[in-house]
Amino acid sequence: MHIVVCIKQVPDSAQIRVHPVTNTIMRQGVPAIVNPYDLFSLEEALRLKDKFGGKVTMLCMGPPQAEEALRKCISFGADDAVLVTDRAFAGADTLATSYALTAGVRQIAKEQAVDIVFTGKQTIDGDTAQVGPGIAKRMGLQLLTYVSRIVEVDLEKRSITVERRAEGGVQVLKTSLPCLITMLENTNEMRFANLPAMIHAAAYPVRKWSKEDAGIEDLSKIGLKGSPTVVSKVFGPTPRSEKVEMLDLESSSLRDVSLNLIQKIFTRHPTLESDLLMKEMT
Repeated sequence: MHIVVCIKQVPDSAQIRVHPVTNTIMRQGVPAIVNPYDLFSLEEALRLKDKFGGKVTMLCMGPPQAEEALRKCISFGADDAVLVTDRAFAGADTLATSYALTAGVRQIAKEQAVDIVFTGKQTIDGDTAQVGPGIAKRMGLQLLTYVSRIVEVDLEKRSITVERRAEGGVQVLKTSLPCLITMLENTNEMRFANLPAMIHAAAYPVRKWSKEDAGIEDLSKIGLKGSPTVVSKVFGPTPRSEKVEMLDLESSSLRDVSLNLIQKIFTRHPTLESDLLMKEMT
């Protein structure tokens, strides 16, 4: 079994600030980390490797310093790592990123056929959840999103069964390999890297591919040229000035407190009561 896990190095969102004048993200001095959602996919890939054997290859598109993110994944147990890095990729949105990563996966598949491609459900710096499905569409792979558990993998029949979280509950889906899976958060717990693994990762020769090495065929589909997305403004949420109101249950009954609370909600949102009545009538 050969599994490719796509990751992204992102700024630590807990330490990101927005410039008060330009309304742009201030990345200076902000540490970079592996996108947390991608780690759930990596752990799931490593569990499949533990069970069936095979190889886990990491793939990342980013600047040269993203090599550290790949080394961290090697320390957890991944077998190989490829960093697709070139100034031509700068400014890529999700469309251009999925194009570049698709080219990278195809190049990796030339070395050894790929059975499963994993991505996180989204990244913490973009939250679009578009790159994984974009890769699946470009490669013609079966797409399984928001997967909470892998139930069964049958390598002989080339099939996989998963549980997928949906609005109405949990869906059990079965499809053929190869496929692309986006894992949900909190579906597993990332293993720890021991000292020998960290020493191995520090010395591991991460492969760095330029646009030519990655097999990019159309330069108009990468970087800013291939990115139709325009971000007009970035801003932090405005702090709320309202203070929390405490409701006293000792001096009032639960019924009185509930009615009082409902009345306050209707007062603050004058149209809410009529909207609810109209919805109930329809």
